Amino acid sequence: MAEVWRGRDRYRGGDAAAGIETLHAFSFGHHYDPGNLRFGALMACNEERLASGAGFDEHPHRDVEIVTWVVEGELTHRDSQGHATVVRAGDVQRLSAGSGVRHVERNDADERLTFVQMWLEPSCRPGGEPEYEVVRGIADGTPYALERAEAVLNIRRLAAGERSALPDAPRVYVHVVRGAVRLDEATLGPGDAARITGCEDREMAAVDGAELLVWELR
Repeated sequence: MAEVWRGRDRYRGGDAAAGIETLHAFSFGHHYDPGNLRFGALMACNEERLASGAGFDEHPHRDVEIVTWVVEGELTHRDSQGHATVVRAGDVQRLSAGSGVRHVERNDADERLTFVQMWLEPSCRPGGEPEYEVVRGIADGTPYALERAEAVLNIRRLAAGERSALPDAPRVYVHVVRGAVRLDEATLGPGDAARITGCEDREMAAVDGAELLVWELR
């Protein structure tokens, strides 16, 4: 079964006065929706848009896996473990919060920053040492395994008319970053998502050039 969730229906958050616009795919904060809390291990898929100079001041996380994909611009990350990194389009950033970590996320560049940030619940024992890594320029089709959450992120870049098989998995989550794809009878554009349960022998076709984030959730 595939459910299509439109980007226009995302919960709006952020702080316009501070140059922050957030679009939440799942129930979040005062946008409480008991029917839309999560999809498997995936608890959040936020589109974040930050004006130049805007950002999130230091704040804590624990027992969550945070994966970030930059769409355009540069994301400056600093955390309480001593990491200071600039993440660019095509990089995958992972912060495993473990027993607790604090971090800052900012747009210190002159251009606008857009990124997609996804939170997943670990399947392992709570706690443990925080972990951080950035994979630079991840290649199309290269799977990124998130072992603590028993999940795999696949980056798909499709040319117009190209078809791509979806992973065979109990749950598959597809987020369209740019372009458009066909899934069954539905056309998905930027910001749209599909939540597929019991995914087997399914594929997508690009209507025009598309970039997709495809989660394989075990």
